[in-house]
Amino acid sequence: MSSDKKDARLQEQMEKTEAALRRGQWFEAERLAQRAMEMARRSENFGAMARICMPLQEARRQRVQAALDLKKIRVLYEGNMEEIKVESGCYLVMPMQLVGADARRLRLAALRDEKPATVICCEPPNLRGKWPIVAIGVVTVRAYVDPPENEKKPTMKWYVSAMEALGDAGLTGSHVDSGMDLDRQIDAVLGLLDSVPDHEGLHHVLADMCREAEKGFERSEPAGLSELDDELALEDETQNDDQGE
Repeated sequence: MSSDKKDARLQEQMEKTEAALRRGQWFEAERLAQRAMEMARRSENFGAMARICMPLQEARRQRVQAALDLKKIRVLYEGNMEEIKVESGCYLVMPMQLVGADARRLRLAALRDEKPATVICCEPPNLRGKWPIVAIGVVTVRAYVDPPENEKKPTMKWYVSAMEALGDAGLTGSHVDSGMDLDRQIDAVLGLLDSVPDHEGLHHVLADMCREAEKGFERSEPAGLSELDDELALEDETQNDDQGE
């Protein structure tokens, strides 16, 4: 596909995202913005990536706020995440039978069913009595927090602080190496957002990095295609074949 056609498709995707936001269709806007982000990354359009960060963050913020406004925390100790009926609200996934992968399945199911829900997962306490909060995705992110006063009925204040701690751990951990090429740092933040998509600070960091990359930067190694790039390339080829291009 020519560069002009790619730019046109990306612009159309961004316009659809903005339209969905204006209609208050947060799930649709998030899907469209995520797709636009992937398209822009594949074509290394860092300026577009920076611009997409705001609508992507806003769609997710509205979805999260809708879940938090219900002030309902459901604590799960067991269950099949592929069969569970997802309800709107907040979920706390607890050990020992459930793990981070179960929490991810639950979060993705909520997105699929368009249920405003947030999900955090706890691991067994460490020797200091801290609760490890974990998120699984392209990368694994882990934060350590004090347990709630009532472990069976955590407060919304504790829940929100645990969510924030998880995203903050991604920012302050070793996931993003400042010694890497800037595009690799951007990919690292994209990986963090795959695991912790509801953290606003990660979107801000990504936008700043993309604006910096738009100015130009030196690479120490050639740019390479990721697995996601390969999938998008195949999808583009399929669409072109269908359209007779």
